[in-house]
Amino acid sequence: MFKIIRHLAMFSLTGFAFSCGQDTRSPEKKEAGTQDTTAVSRSVKTIVFFGNSLTAGYGLEPSQAFPAVIQQKLDSLNLPYKVVNAGVSGETSSGGNGRIDWILEQPVDIFVLELGANDGLRGIPIAETKTNLQAIVDKVMSKNPQTKIIIAGMQMPPNMGLQYTADFRSIFAELAKNNNCTLIPFILDGVGGEVNLNQEDGIHPTAEGHRIVAENVWKEMRGVL
Repeated sequence: MFKIIRHLAMFSLTGFAFSCGQDTRSPEKKEAGTQDTTAVSRSVKTIVFFGNSLTAGYGLEPSQAFPAVIQQKLDSLNLPYKVVNAGVSGETSSGGNGRIDWILEQPVDIFVLELGANDGLRGIPIAETKTNLQAIVDKVMSKNPQTKIIIAGMQMPPNMGLQYTADFRSIFAELAKNNNCTLIPFILDGVGGEVNLNQEDGIHPTAEGHRIVAENVWKEMRGVL
């Protein structure tokens, strides 16, 4: 694994071994004689970013991670959305499939799926990754068919093998097409492999890198909003 990571910085496309910042909020109980806040609270919709340490913002302050940057943009435009960062370091598609039910206990209006990179780095068979990601999408849609899903595309460096990297890249476009989801073609576009936009490990984006990632996400998300 460490040998693979040392090679990643040398390639223009970077795979990511991606800490969890989970935003949970208990609803206030309605007291007698006060306004019912249920309708008001649901007027604020929820965007869940479900991913690995790229989503969590490894090595940075939570406010610098790209989901927080998206929240800042939403607030600046007075759009009624609350961002929940559900990123977990080292998460694989299998791990995500195992914890998605807990995440779905809260209302989710927009679901951003950013998983699969760790599968690629570990050489997990493409079919297994596709099955796990499809299972996550199925669970989200089953819980609430109205939830809008955005798939974050990822790519692997060439040293993983030409066939594997090509097949891996196709996972996300196929997943989006087959489920009528919005696709972010490559979430790390303009960041992967750029030394000045990644931390010393050559893997995780800097704060500036996360701002670029946020723009990549926003290009596709604004249409969904």
